[in-house]
Order: sequence, then C-alpha cells, then structure tokens
Amino acid sequence: MTSSTTASLTTFTFNERKAVERVIDMIAIAGKSCEEKAIADFIEQKLLAAGVPASAIVYDRAHKLSSYGGNVGNLIVKLPGTKPGPRRMLMGHIDTVPLCVGAQPVQRGNKIVSKSPSTALGGDNRAGAAIVLTAILEILKQKLPHPPLTLFWPVQEEIGLLGAKHVALNKLGKPKLCFNWDGGDAQITCIGATGGYELFIEIEGIASHAGGHPEAGVNAISIASLAIADLVKNGWHGLVLKNGLRGTSNIGVIQGGDATNVVTSKVSLRGEARSHDRKFRSRIVKEIQQAFQRAVKQLKNSSGKTGKLTFSAELKYDSFQLSTDEPCVQSAIAAVKKCGLNPELRISNGGLDANWTSALGLPTVTLGAGQHDIHTTAEWLDVPSFLKGCQIGLLIATASE
Repeated sequence: MTSSTTASLTTFTFNERKAVERVIDMIAIAGKSCEEKAIADFIEQKLLAAGVPASAIVYDRAHKLSSYGGNVGNLIVKLPGTKPGPRRMLMGHIDTVPLCVGAQPVQRGNKIVSKSPSTALGGDNRAGAAIVLTAILEILKQKLPHPPLTLFWPVQEEIGLLGAKHVALNKLGKPKLCFNWDGGDAQITCIGATGGYELFIEIEGIASHAGGHPEAGVNAISIASLAIADLVKNGWHGLVLKNGLRGTSNIGVIQGGDATNVVTSKVSLRGEARSHDRKFRSRIVKEIQQAFQRAVKQLKNSSGKTGKLTFSAELKYDSFQLSTDEPCVQSAIAAVKKCGLNPELRISNGGLDANWTSALGLPTVTLGAGQHDIHTTAEWLDVPSFLKGCQIGLLIATASE
C-alpha cells in the first residue's frame, strides 16, 4: 500500500505499511529518559543499512553534561545536499516517560495502542522520531534530491529537555531551517512554548519518638503539608490565574520517612512552575518558596525550635515564540497545506526541545506526529495523522514544500 504526495511538479510516494511497521517497532523498544541506547542503536542500524556512511553518524556528550547521567548522548547525522539550498534540520526526541516501559504496541483499525492496560504507549515521541527516520530512509531509497540535511534525535526530553539543552552545536552543521516533531495531530504547527522552573525543596525537621515524646520533634511531613495546603488555598498550586496572568505549578514528588514511630526529620520534594510570562513565572516560584518558609516558622517543638528549609529553583527552559514570518514556520505551513491539511498555529503550554534549540540560535517549529492522551495508559497514535506527518516530513526534507 502506498500513499502519494505532490509538491510542485514532483510526486513522492512512500510505503505506508512499512512506515507503520517502523513506528510500531520503535515503540516496542524500551527507552525511558537516560536509557535510550537501545532505540538509538535501532535507528543507527537502519541508517547504516540504508547506506548512510558510518562517519556521518555521531553521538555527542549530552548525557555526560546532564545532571541525571544516562547511557547515550544525542544521535546526530549530518549529510551533504544533492541540490543547493540552506541546511535543514529534522528532529524528534527518542526518550519516553517511565510509564511506557513494557508497552506492547498493536494496531487496531486506525489506532496504535498498548496491548498492556498498565502502560502508556510511547507514541510520544517514537512517532516523531519515526517521521524523521522515515524521511531520510525514503530519500535514500528513492534517490530523491535534497538540500544539506541534519538529522537530530535528542535524548532526555521528558526530564527537562536536557538533550537539546546540552547538544553539541558544532556537530549540527549550522542549519538554517529547523523542524521538530512531537505531540498532536499533523496539522498542528507550534511556534512557541511556555517556560518552566524545576524546584528542589529539602525540609529538615527534628526527629523524636512518635509515641514517647512526639512534642519534642518537628515533623518535616507536617511542614510540607502546611506549605502545600497554603499554596492550594491561595491559588498558587495547579492552574494559577492572577490579575489576568496565567501559569501552572505542581509539587510532583515527595519523599521522606521510614518508620511510623519516628517523627520524620527529613523530606525531599520536587516541583515545577510554568508560565509564558517570565516575570509571572518567577513570581510563582517566589510564592512557593514563601509558603514553605511560613510553614517552617509555623511549626515548633516543645522547646520552641523549628525545622530548616533549603530551596532552589533551576530554569529548565525559557519560553519562546517565533514570528510567523520565520522561514521554518513558512515552510512548515506550506508543507501542511500541500498535504491537504489546514495548519493550526499554536503556542504550547508544555516544554519542547524547540525551546532550547531556539534559545541556542536555531529557530525551530514543532509539528504534530499523531499522538493523543500522552503520558497516560489511554495513550494512542492516530495512524492517518502519523502518515500525514511522514508526508510532511518528506516534503520538508526535500525542500519541496
């Protein structure tokens, strides 16, 4: 079964069945953040088998620069053009969230789902990575003319866009037009995204026997509870709407305590704060910090002693918005239209690898790959939309849009 795409006077065909088989194979490979080597190996072997020179396939040291470590860096391929034109970069991250480990992808009609009801699918973002891979495999197989190309498969997107943040820019070949594939349907053309801080909170209470002398202790869990309740009550947790400004925050991880008969002395929390508005994003962080400071002061033991707070905020990625006149945006819109779709310009409330590539001087537009209900066990991949994404990717990679 084949599908045709027409661009100007050139008609491209690609094998839809093979494209679907490819994305299913990629989804089936476990590869949560920091453990992407197996999926990187799969892509590398496909490239080599298609005739990409081994010398053109490189890995950078992004995982060595990441605070989380990891078993492989970003996978980058730089190819010369067979026709003149500015270098184009196609990218799609290869890590998944932990909930996808163990997924068993199966096709049911026009959907790909996980056979296992306890896992997410991992279409986020194996579908995007598969679109990039499909584009270059079809170009090589059909010997299609193309401008200079850079193919970039980032790691560690799901834990803070760390692959894109730490990419070795000198290995990318100075691309002029950059295209990222990630969430949503194929017509989505994302030209901007929110910014976000990651929060690290350590509470040190005072240990004591919970049965014999609980009054002598200061429970770190209680401090955390008071702070979170304060944030919820005053509208600084979850969806944050203040004076016409919008943001979000979440305390997503809390760890502490190892016995019920001990007043817990240490608790670690991790959270985040997001907003498109830089000043408001900083305000949310400040409000969270102040809520924990108040909670520490509020809880005292029988001797009048309080716990201690250590609070830090790290900018994971800054917000950005591309002009609709940006060449990559114009090319993306043209490709979407030529595939028979109506482009939907969007600003994302989540972070994208494009946040960092754009910040590093490589304006990047993000296109959809057919994913739905990501990061949940209900996740599914829309096959027709994924195949449209493949058509768009082929048009963009050949500079035929």
